Amino acid sequence: MGLDWTTIDRFVFGEAWTHSFIKSHAEILCERIGPRWATSENELAAATFIREQFIQDGLDNPVFEDFNLPTWSHKQTLGTLVEVNKAIDLLPFNRCPACKLTAPIVNVEYGTENTLREKKNKIKGAIAIMYVEFEPFSQPIPLSDRLYKLAQLGVAAIVCIDPKDGDRIEYRNAGDWRLPEQAEAPVPCVSTSREHGSILIKSSDKLFKIVVEASFYKAKTQNVDAQLTGHAWPNTQLILGGHHDTVLNSSGGNDNASGTIAVLETARVLAALRSELGISPGCTIRFATFSAEEQRLAGAGEYAKQHCNPENNTRLVINLDELSTGYFKGVVLAFPHLRTLIQSQLDSMGDGLRCHVMSQLDSTSDHFPFLRQGIDAAHLWRWRFHGRNADSNYHHEPADTLDKINVRELKEYVGQLSRLLLRLSHIHPKDWPTNPQTSNTVKSRLINERGSVIRVY
Repeated sequence: MGLDWTTIDRFVFGEAWTHSFIKSHAEILCERIGPRWATSENELAAATFIREQFIQDGLDNPVFEDFNLPTWSHKQTLGTLVEVNKAIDLLPFNRCPACKLTAPIVNVEYGTENTLREKKNKIKGAIAIMYVEFEPFSQPIPLSDRLYKLAQLGVAAIVCIDPKDGDRIEYRNAGDWRLPEQAEAPVPCVSTSREHGSILIKSSDKLFKIVVEASFYKAKTQNVDAQLTGHAWPNTQLILGGHHDTVLNSSGGNDNASGTIAVLETARVLAALRSELGISPGCTIRFATFSAEEQRLAGAGEYAKQHCNPENNTRLVINLDELSTGYFKGVVLAFPHLRTLIQSQLDSMGDGLRCHVMSQLDSTSDHFPFLRQGIDAAHLWRWRFHGRNADSNYHHEPADTLDKINVRELKEYVGQLSRLLLRLSHIHPKDWPTNPQTSNTVKSRLINERGSVIRVY
């Protein structure tokens, strides 16, 4: 006898909407705990809270999975226009090396080839000032490529101008995580606000002093894992995950308390379905929250190595990141062979959700370490296209607070994810299309995509 999907869907949406813990979870993660930089005490407190919720909700085998992380921290970051002794607000890129240097300013605008050719006699040994945005009338060049090109030309440091208004600066990453050789900043890289950037541009050729106090070290951190064991195919698995860490000095409301809470709530709803109606997943569904997404996706990388092997037959990983950026529109795959199957399940839900395939391998969140191994992984179709919320603009900065979490939209995510995962779990493993991808085919694809800009807007 088949499952009564009408009864299941009524239960799932009722549980997601009327018994929701979204608001209380958000308050705990964002306000009681606060910033959750991987390896910090706050991050451990968040992981402990997540595991306790998994235990309380009746999931199978909730555990910490510890690993050592090469991490980084910073103290003071100072910028001074020497001749007028004017302070300039600076924020280091994530994992920026320490530095103390004084050099003339050179404005390289958007870092295009034409501009670099014009400024080539001024670049070596200088501090380059560059817009983060792409030059409007040229083929877009990834930020990491522009940074590395400037480093090759001999700049002493790079100051990037944040495009946000209101003296705001966000933590950025210098590397392109698709390319292992470009994972770290090639020279000291810092950001300044749009307003202070305009001051620096008007001060071209003047001396500028940069001081970054930073250090690298190793420390322990942890992923959190739990599961609902499949009653029919326990050795076949689906994975729902999202990172629980934040950048420094941000409580991470949207990035990524929103995704963490959606993992917790989806797990709770499906566990309640099992305990109250006796309906279990067909295959095993794992629920994971990852550490160190903000540090080269390290936690998801560790998780993929540990749990995605031939013995565990991983069919699909769905990564949840920044869910308060817009309402749920569908699923985005990296590889095309599952599109028809996923769309058929979305169609059965009757809400007009769509399945898409990205033209590039997106390395901007925790689905990428799985993709690198040739494992099917998806993120949700939300902020990367249309319908973006204004509150989503507070990215990687202190203003990404509790109020940036959209409770109503998260309830919809939880209800729809619960329905989709349960449907997928009841598809016989033999009915899943064969995955033609390997780590080698992915490597070749990454080589072919060098120099391309990941489509994020």
